[in-house]
This record gives sequence, structure tokens and C-alpha cells, in this order.
Amino acid sequence: MADSWRGKQELRERTKRYAASAIRVYCALPRNRTECQVLGRQLLRSGTSVAANYREASRARSDAEFVSKIELCAQEADETLLWLELLREECGIESKGVDAMMVESDELIAIFTTMSKKVKARISA
Repeated sequence: MADSWRGKQELRERTKRYAASAIRVYCALPRNRTECQVLGRQLLRSGTSVAANYREASRARSDAEFVSKIELCAQEADETLLWLELLREECGIESKGVDAMMVESDELIAIFTTMSKKVKARISA
């Protein structure tokens, strides 16, 4: 039980750091390029949404609600990855922050997908 709580707390902190990374990447974007600002706002919205939805998932009242919220976390992380890819490929934004967020996006998507599958398997068992 303590390990489960610790794992939840660690993921809660990890998603919060992910949201903070989205804020930092957005703040570092060039203000004079409209396309960067448009993509950056989308990145900011989806990147911070991952942490908010994870917090909601951790307070779910049922397994079905948990799965719904955790899958939303995966969707938002995947959307964040899209904005990062577009910033890099179409706007030429290269930074350690973008690279790190891309790696973290992939890892979080894998974690959320695994969590969803495990709970779905438990529900159907």
C-alpha cells in the first residue's frame, strides 16, 4: 500500500514537472513569430492539462472514471508531442527543453497506456 501511494505521488510530481516544462518551453519561444506563439499556446494548454487530468484520475470515484481520465492524460501527452514536433520541424525550434519534453511525452504516454490496460483487465476479470 505504501509503495502504491509513493508511486502515485511520484507520478503526480512527474506530471507537474512536465507541466512546468511546457510553461518554460512556451516562455522561451520567440514572441515575434506568430506561428510559434500559436503552436506554443496549444503546447501550453495540452502540456499543463496532463498534470491536471492526472490529479483528477487520482481522485476517481470508480475504475471506469479512472480509465477515462488516465486515457485523457495519454491523449493530452500525445497532443503535446504533436505541438513539439511541429515547433521543431516547421518552426525550427531546437532546444534541450523541447528534446526533453519529447522524450518525457513518449514515456508518459507509455505509462498511462499501461495503467489503463491494467485497470481494464482487472475490470473485465
